[in-house]
Amino acid sequence: MVAKLTEEKIYDALRTITLPDAEANLVASGAISGLVIKQGHVGFALEIPSALAPQADTIRRQAEGVVRKIDGVLSATAMMTAHSPAGQAPQQASPSQPQHQAQGQPAGARTPHQPARHVIAVASGKGGVGKSTTSINLALALAARGLKTGILDADIYGPSLPRLTGTDQKPESRDGKLIPLQAFGLQMMSIGYLISAENAAIWRGPMVMSALEQMLRDVAWDGLDVLVIDLPPGTGDAQLTLSQRAKLAGAVIVSTPQDLALIDARKGINMFEKTEIPILGILENMSYFICPDCGGRHDIFSSGGAQSEASRLNVPFLGQIPLDMAIRETSDAGTPIVHAQPDSPHSMAYLDIADQLLTQLETSGKSAPKFVFE
Repeated sequence: MVAKLTEEKIYDALRTITLPDAEANLVASGAISGLVIKQGHVGFALEIPSALAPQADTIRRQAEGVVRKIDGVLSATAMMTAHSPAGQAPQQASPSQPQHQAQGQPAGARTPHQPARHVIAVASGKGGVGKSTTSINLALALAARGLKTGILDADIYGPSLPRLTGTDQKPESRDGKLIPLQAFGLQMMSIGYLISAENAAIWRGPMVMSALEQMLRDVAWDGLDVLVIDLPPGTGDAQLTLSQRAKLAGAVIVSTPQDLALIDARKGINMFEKTEIPILGILENMSYFICPDCGGRHDIFSSGGAQSEASRLNVPFLGQIPLDMAIRETSDAGTPIVHAQPDSPHSMAYLDIADQLLTQLETSGKSAPKFVFE
């Protein structure tokens, strides 16, 4: 009979490790936080001094190794972050280190990572515009066009991929890499697979950055043609980190037609423009509603605002997705509409957008669109 796995057993194992040039062990020094145990799978954040960043990978492997030896542990995953001691100036970049490298990131984060032939970011300036639903359906549409496709849910505080795909198992770890989960022919990764839905990720900014970095680099993506990254809403550190750490082919901006959403969408476009990432296009979600009783069209959030904005900024307009019960119901059921109803008009709309993206990716050598801000 396998003994019950407890937090204290995990902490006892981690107490056997002491950081180089430190007197206290990992637990006593406060380096361990965010410990989660889920059906034999263990995850935790490991914070180290920034001076030890070059040794981060070795320290992570040691911590994961001692935890894996505990009876009942199936896998162990440490999310690394680093900090500067109080009163000490942040670690400066060396002449050979890119200036955009975030302070405290492991040495392996210095060059953009390309986990797929094409990496597409799906972004929005604000929440509530249906970005995650758009991301999963675009990924499924790209897969339906014959591309080997993956999706990375990069929202640490509000992961939605487990619910959208009806998957809730812990990914396996092999040779220090997380093995992506599979659903509907997609390779998938999300912090939601590492932390249970009932446990909030109460992490500070550097820990979030480290988690994103590891989900990008320490996942064994298998021969992907396209990786869709569902970015968290807004234009903060998480979005900027992924824009700089991943070698992005371009970004898709999701907005609703109303002016408030379009104002925030402009901020997202501006962020990508400043980081020299092409905008593949703007998509207008919840564009209109067709009454199931009378068949009449209702522009609940206005209509055409995203198309006008795309024209004004000289970026492609990808199309309109309606506000429809079927899209909501299939998403809530964990069977997105492109999978559940592949021949529906809504699925055809996502497939048309996927075709436009593929055309742009195939001609990605051309110069990026010129942005016009007034």
